[in-house]
Amino acid sequence: MAQEQKKLVEAITAMEDDFAQWYTDIVKKADLIDYSSVKGCTVLRPYGYAIWENIQKDLDRRFRETGHENVYMPLFIPESLLQKEKDHVEGFAPEVAWVTHGGDEKLSERLCVRPTSETLFCEHYSNIIQSHRDLPKLYNQWCNVVRWEKTTRPFLRSREFLWQEGHTAHATAEEAREETVRMLNVYADFCRESLCIPTVKGRKTDSDKFAGAEATYAIEALMHDGKALQAGTSHYFGDGFARAFDITYTDKDNTLKYVHQTSWGVTTRLIGGVIMSHGDNNGLVLPPAVAPVQVVILPVAQHKEGVLEKARELKERLSRSFRVKLDDSDNSAGWKFSEYEMKGVPLRLEIGPKDIENGQCVLVRRDNREKSFVKLDGLETAISSLLSDISSSMYEKALKNLNDRTYSCLTADEIKSVLAEKGDGFIKAMWCGSEDCENKVKELTGAGSRCIPFEQEILSDKCVCCGKTANTMIYWGKAY
Repeated sequence: MAQEQKKLVEAITAMEDDFAQWYTDIVKKADLIDYSSVKGCTVLRPYGYAIWENIQKDLDRRFRETGHENVYMPLFIPESLLQKEKDHVEGFAPEVAWVTHGGDEKLSERLCVRPTSETLFCEHYSNIIQSHRDLPKLYNQWCNVVRWEKTTRPFLRSREFLWQEGHTAHATAEEAREETVRMLNVYADFCRESLCIPTVKGRKTDSDKFAGAEATYAIEALMHDGKALQAGTSHYFGDGFARAFDITYTDKDNTLKYVHQTSWGVTTRLIGGVIMSHGDNNGLVLPPAVAPVQVVILPVAQHKEGVLEKARELKERLSRSFRVKLDDSDNSAGWKFSEYEMKGVPLRLEIGPKDIENGQCVLVRRDNREKSFVKLDGLETAISSLLSDISSSMYEKALKNLNDRTYSCLTADEIKSVLAEKGDGFIKAMWCGSEDCENKVKELTGAGSRCIPFEQEILSDKCVCCGKTANTMIYWGKAY
């Protein structure tokens, strides 16, 4: 039994030895993905897709609570439509996949396989928005997109991925700006409450904003290895797209005005963020809110009379409140323990003859492996309390990692020294606002700008790069 468990755990490369290989081992061995014959595209297996479905369900509820409706746009975008917003098309041109033929016939106009859907929403809005009474338009789309990435990694960067993209139109700039920040806060709340991931909220620098946007905001998370992960973005477009696509409305004073727009999205890369924020050398550690299985029931000595019957009774009972799986296969107990550790199931419930006799079961937490004996009467309350505590503990552990690996630096040389001595992490440093300095810091240290946090600190009055007057603090870091 012990040998079987040891063998399974040894199949994962230790994160301390090779973090990238540890990550790859987990996504494969926890049955999240399989590789396909198309380079850069993966098969989302049932367990991996179930995590995405739980993310989707949770976020969709939050979107609806803020007044948004779901729509669906076409997969293909005519080249002429994509060309209407110059900055936008230039930003995406290197990643676009094109359809040139329909069957055997060459198309009269190339079709872009959507890398994002701004142009399609703009065309639609120009057709349906006429009056101030038509505003705001609060739309969201769940779909797949294609971006022809050169370097790919499961969940984190792939040529086809799943996401949601919100696209809204408003009467005023003030309303649109409020929407941009509101949706960024929705993402941050979701990451904290459901994924147990703390984030830094802020604005991207102008050099790093979305193509065609006036301002881009992001939530940045810090992974086990000290690298940053952009977990979600929200963009304020102003009226730039509206002018390009002639999206106007008649205001209350009978004047014609352009709408102001936003766009915001998160992707399946959130699953990668969960893996790299919480996983350990035995596999996944999944937050209860998105775990496909919250409680796995493992009958002990299941060949003995009454054990399987009690396990099945518990499954039926607990399934009314939780996502539950019963493993009554003939695999050994050791294999089962390792299997569900690998899959990151938050709680393991063990039930055997002695437990039945004592009217109890054993509950084992995945996050810290703490074991407790719980009476079968009131079991639902105990499980609910444990799942809540697991979520809180996972968040606090991730927050400690973020805080412990966030450093303040006054010069580029200091950034280099800190990263060399302590390893990767977030660097807080002042910036004069010059793009040249932003680029120079990355060139000298390898750490790029992540965001200008909403919560500003004055670390000094000098730019970390040029030494000139600076009043903006930036988070810098290496990133996925």
